[in-house]
Amino acid sequence: MKVGLFIPCYINAVYPQVGIACFELLKKLGVDADYPLGQTCCGQPMANGGFEGESVKLAKRFEELFQNYDYIVGPSASCVSFVKENHPRLLAEHGHHECRSAKHIYDITEFIHDVIQPERIPASFPHVVSLHNSCHGVRELGLSSASELTVPYFNKIRALLEKVDGITVKEPERIDECCGFGGLFSVEEHDVSVCMGQDKVKNHLATGASFITGADSSCLMHMQGVIDREKLPIKTIHFLEILTSQL
Repeated sequence: MKVGLFIPCYINAVYPQVGIACFELLKKLGVDADYPLGQTCCGQPMANGGFEGESVKLAKRFEELFQNYDYIVGPSASCVSFVKENHPRLLAEHGHHECRSAKHIYDITEFIHDVIQPERIPASFPHVVSLHNSCHGVRELGLSSASELTVPYFNKIRALLEKVDGITVKEPERIDECCGFGGLFSVEEHDVSVCMGQDKVKNHLATGASFITGADSSCLMHMQGVIDREKLPIKTIHFLEILTSQL
């Protein structure tokens, strides 16, 4: 099994500890993960900002770097979703060959839950956490069931967290409602974005948790901003940092 580790640019620049935790966890679970040098942005910010044409060269670069791996794994549902859902169309529209990487890319949550399927996670985190479900994770990658659908409940992030010793996992009211980040939405609709973030943090606080956790650093960053400004008694932590705690 050849696994290529995809670390999104904002994680590399702002949350390097999440990228390190991703690598450490894969190694601990017996996965031989490789980090292709020369990685760049997947192109999501450009495309979302209306400059899809500028993102094509990044999609081509991604395909070249990761084309020889059996699996591509990354710690960001939104970036993984962009590659999976948009790279094939962007490349096809510009005369590129089949986008192989889109068929083999996984958010690390689904890769560990669906492919590796560990019986336990060798970690300990004796705290109460409130689980945040990101929009891309729910709607495009199926990391959890969507609350508006009449399907049996499931949550792959929670299933992995519950394999950690000492942890107590809670979920807030309106479990998959957006936190308000939404990339450029938080810039273009700042006031609405802040209100949504405040409401989301309030729901997490109501669970009695000490930490808000989830699989997308962008959502956690947005909520941490609310927490810091309002000096609230809760912190955010990426779920990979929990899965690698006390390793």
